[in-house]
Amino acid sequence: MRFCSKVILSILTLVTLEFLPSTVVAQVQEALTRDQVKDQDKWNLADFYPSDEAWEKDIEMLKSRIGDITKYEGKLAESATNLRNCLMLSDTLGMKADRLYAYAALKLDEDNRVGKYQELRDRAYAIYSQIGQATAYIEPEILKIPDTTLRSFLDKDPGLAIYRFYLEGILRRKNHIRNQEVEEVLALAGDATAGPERIFTAMDDADIKFPNIKDENGNEIELTRGRFGQILESPNRNLRRTASNAYNETYKKYTNAMAASLSSSVKVDFFYTKVRGYNSCLERGLDGDSIPVSVFHSLIKAASENLAPLHKYMALRKKALGVDTLFGFDLSVPLVPQSTMKFTYEQAQEYMLTGLKPLGEEYLANVKMALKSRWIDVYETQGKGSGGYTAGIYGVHPVMLLNFAGTLDDVYTLAHEMGHMMHSYYSNKNEPYIYARQSLFTAEVASTCNEAIMIKYLIEKAKDKNEKLYLLNYYIDQIIGTFYTQVWFSEFELKIHEIVESGGALSTDAFRKVYREVYQKYYGPDLYIPSDRDLGGLRISHFYRMYYVYQYATSYAASQMLSQKILAGDKKAVQAYMEFIKTGSSDYPVNILKKAGVDMTTTEPFQNTIRVFSDLVDQYEKLLLTK
Repeated sequence: MRFCSKVILSILTLVTLEFLPSTVVAQVQEALTRDQVKDQDKWNLADFYPSDEAWEKDIEMLKSRIGDITKYEGKLAESATNLRNCLMLSDTLGMKADRLYAYAALKLDEDNRVGKYQELRDRAYAIYSQIGQATAYIEPEILKIPDTTLRSFLDKDPGLAIYRFYLEGILRRKNHIRNQEVEEVLALAGDATAGPERIFTAMDDADIKFPNIKDENGNEIELTRGRFGQILESPNRNLRRTASNAYNETYKKYTNAMAASLSSSVKVDFFYTKVRGYNSCLERGLDGDSIPVSVFHSLIKAASENLAPLHKYMALRKKALGVDTLFGFDLSVPLVPQSTMKFTYEQAQEYMLTGLKPLGEEYLANVKMALKSRWIDVYETQGKGSGGYTAGIYGVHPVMLLNFAGTLDDVYTLAHEMGHMMHSYYSNKNEPYIYARQSLFTAEVASTCNEAIMIKYLIEKAKDKNEKLYLLNYYIDQIIGTFYTQVWFSEFELKIHEIVESGGALSTDAFRKVYREVYQKYYGPDLYIPSDRDLGGLRISHFYRMYYVYQYATSYAASQMLSQKILAGDKKAVQAYMEFIKTGSSDYPVNILKKAGVDMTTTEPFQNTIRVFSDLVDQYEKLLLTK
């Protein structure tokens, strides 16, 4: 099962901020209770299980079947039949576990105060552990089968055909799998090597407390990460400055601990890289999806050599705000009066359906089906999970959680998550279970492609100058957050790993020096970084997932090219896109995107995104100066 969500890393707060309202609200109305929402606007989880009793029956049945998988242990090399039956049973167990977990987790997100579903979710999660233990022998045992024997199994048994790509992937990674004794030690080390991330999470989520500050009305409020993100959009510069100072002064108290934690995490990455026999952490990080290292380097190079549009926008922002010095806390406030665009959910659906027409009648028919079939939980209610996501569950249908409040952001969230929903719907329908999930390298393409189509539609339909400026600014900031920010994060990540790989050490000062250099390079001379504002690299949780963030930039670049071809009316491009969303992971991501018409082994997708950004900045400047 996969949960896909709209993630934009703020270049200011350097933490994930999802679906923030456009203004700081002094008083918040009490959320609705679930029974106050129409059934049509709530997802129907009876499609998963008609009742909790049915769920209980299924989990007991699954428990009784887990032991069946162990009868193949030590026998996979004996025959193709044994191997096929083992893999098929493993898939069956996984599908059932996904459905059990999804029902419990989704019911819990309806109201996180309900202890019953916390218990059901934890029980379902425990099932994954039991299945993992029971199936742990499978891949090591496959690796012991001689290559010639394994290939003969594939040639002789048609039932193994769907597993060919999976099995060949194991053979491809064979040189990086160690003997049984070493593998057992590595498995035992897993809990200990996960320590740095757990320590950082405990500090960031539990220990770090922000002080109270006064809002623009003189009221004392507690500063939180969410409120900080909202305040950074406030037109009151003194409030932004006060909040920024309080936020950063709080983190300064934890600088050494955060540096030690991140340094340890990078050393863990290097440890596994050496043990697995890779030349670099980057090579290991990209090998799982067989991504050429050159793709990562081309991304960094393309962005680094084309920073003029970003520097121009920083200068334009400084001029438009009328400030002598541009600080980090000046980068999120809108340059024009905030749009008063408000939408009902029905209007948001209409905007989306009209905007996405270029994707064709079949696509729209399935979007309409999703909208009317109670696959979406629309409104915020008391105790409901925050933000938004899509959960794709094999054998049922995807579902979407929203907290729709009528903002422009909410319209984009609906379109974004609908991209995930259709990707899951089509890939689940056309792929076997083992390949239904998408790689992260491709997972954000469909969602951001929808966003790109939608933003261009809304810009064309803008009613006045201010609305168009607001939408252009929205698009510009989206590219900064999803492309440029992820690229410079990736460059920072590369540099700190290279320091350890070359025998160097990562002190607090080393982190700050590298971070400051990369930050300043990307945002240019018009952004002033005070001496104590170079701590951001220490407080980004994504750096505890090695070479993770670059894939947001690659996905975004791919979606820009795909959306351009689709909007140009290229019917072959639409057909290729439909084939793309029917594909999960039955091929390597680079090959899947190449079939869709985007070659990620070239710099063209990255250069194209930079051209789009440059054109948007030029349009924005021209319109802003028009009287």
